[in-house]
Amino acid sequence: MFTIGDFARHGHVSVRMLRHYDATGLLRPAHVDPASGYRYYTAAQLARLNRIIALKDLGFTLQQVRDIVDEKVGLGELRGMLRLRRAELETAMAAAGARLIQVEARLRAIESEGHMPTNDVVTKSVPSVRVAELTATAASFEPEDIGPVIGPLYDELFRRLDSAGITPTGPGIAYYEDAPEGGGKISVHAAVQVSAPLQDGTFRILDLPSLDQAATIVHRGSMDAVLPTAQALARWIDANDYQSTGYPREINLECPENRDDWVTELQAPVTRA
Repeated sequence: MFTIGDFARHGHVSVRMLRHYDATGLLRPAHVDPASGYRYYTAAQLARLNRIIALKDLGFTLQQVRDIVDEKVGLGELRGMLRLRRAELETAMAAAGARLIQVEARLRAIESEGHMPTNDVVTKSVPSVRVAELTATAASFEPEDIGPVIGPLYDELFRRLDSAGITPTGPGIAYYEDAPEGGGKISVHAAVQVSAPLQDGTFRILDLPSLDQAATIVHRGSMDAVLPTAQALARWIDANDYQSTGYPREINLECPENRDDWVTELQAPVTRA
């Protein structure tokens, strides 16, 4: 038999954890000396300890771990629990990846401060264009709130257009407005240029108003990393005595499968300050 210290070393856990498992009934020692109270474990108990640690690392609660190792959970239920946990971990990894992209975008924005892309910004008028669109609400204008809304919107819009037999005739155009309910929420419009009669149905077809004057800049790469480009445009607007009059539109010039190869024009409506 092993003392609790030896068993902890062989199991790569702490003595404190083994005492906790004993107190909760998750892993009792094989023998407790009645005189000294010393705990002793057998080598065979390492198998149960390994299962406990593995299940804990998967994010299961101690009660769930106990039910599984005590075989109170059937094979089918265990399979379902593991699939659910896998989905939760995949979601968490995707969220962490999105946060990492935003951190990198913030770093690039900090590194580019003071650098004015005067050759990259162009002012121009933007004509009215007919678009088909779907609209939804995002919690804020931050990329981590916009991305999960606009992507599914475009997927659904193209599905509905295909069902209606309508083929896009130009690029996608994403535009934004303050949501009527306020609170910093944003109305997200996922639109694409079409040539079809005006209508309201499973999607809306409308004429997107023209912009008398817009400051424009081209962003290359995923829209998850648009922040440095958007802030460069904002600095240019301020430095050249313009004033923004709305959220920039996003014109999807090139959208290959690799999002890092996307080309998007930002069109910020402006007026002279």
